[in-house]
Amino acid sequence: MFRFEHIEYLYALAIIPILLLLYYVFRIWVANESDKLSEPGLFQKLSPHFSWARKNLKFALLLVSLTFICVAWANPQWGNKKEKVRAQSSDVFIALDISQSMMAEDISPNRLERAKRLTQNIVRSLKGNRIGLIFFAGSAYLQMPLSNDYSAAEIFLQSANTNQAGTQGTAIVDAIELALRAFENDKDYQRSLIIITDGESHDEEAVAKAEEALSKGLVVFTVGIGTEEGGFVPFMDRGRESYKRDKEGNPVKSALNIALLKDLASSGGGEYYLVQEGNQIIADLKSEIDRLEKQEVEQRSFSEYASYFQYFLAFGLLLLFIEYLISNRGTLNKGKSIFEI
Repeated sequence: MFRFEHIEYLYALAIIPILLLLYYVFRIWVANESDKLSEPGLFQKLSPHFSWARKNLKFALLLVSLTFICVAWANPQWGNKKEKVRAQSSDVFIALDISQSMMAEDISPNRLERAKRLTQNIVRSLKGNRIGLIFFAGSAYLQMPLSNDYSAAEIFLQSANTNQAGTQGTAIVDAIELALRAFENDKDYQRSLIIITDGESHDEEAVAKAEEALSKGLVVFTVGIGTEEGGFVPFMDRGRESYKRDKEGNPVKSALNIALLKDLASSGGGEYYLVQEGNQIIADLKSEIDRLEKQEVEQRSFSEYASYFQYFLAFGLLLLFIEYLISNRGTLNKGKSIFEI
């Protein structure tokens, strides 16, 4: 497994585009000043051996050298020894609503974007547990099975959008059923499902399904996305933004179904949260999940890492030395090399 021991040092690479911009500005300034001080072409006659091509090459070598030195500073490492580690872990599914109503803008920037940010923060806070993702609208599907690959979970969440929904609706029952099927039924420990939705479509079977889930060891938490006042639901129609309308042609408002989500959490043995509670949601969910009965899992993790910074540092210094040796002179004098000191 590859990693950087001090990945924060890679921020130093930001100096590369800055230097490139300064060099470009310097080139323009020199060109303007030379035109002011002499006739066109006179500078080349006065300095026939000067070469901007060599100057550019030297600067490029300098930038590449600095890049390798910065990477060396962060100390790239490769794991070379794996050990089996036994740890206590919970299994957590997060069910994210990607229906069209999640595009309502009663909370900024819209419900779906706010839900995605919250879900990413929840994933980060639950590291050490196995995380799975379920996306649902008119039906539910497994986006990511239970895994410790938190980076993959964040990538899936970043790309979540309403176009991934085959049909429209809010199939909470399907999401709960999918979570129950995805869990290993022969394991005797508590699991959890976090449903993040506006709960727009009231499903009478959802509460009963949450009760069934609790009886099978699955604790259901809900997070409400939106406001009770609601908002219009935008969508693109032939390249133009329009709003969802009823049969009479009036714009339809989508409102947060707080009653349903509270009933779901109560029946599922969990808690209900409102997205506006912010970071408190993450702290409370982590605390609640930490209290659940955990399973002991065996994980293989790297215990020793070998450092390879010296190779990057050596190559960076070599390029720096070559840059120092190269002359700015473009025309070679007889018997002389381009490497002039």
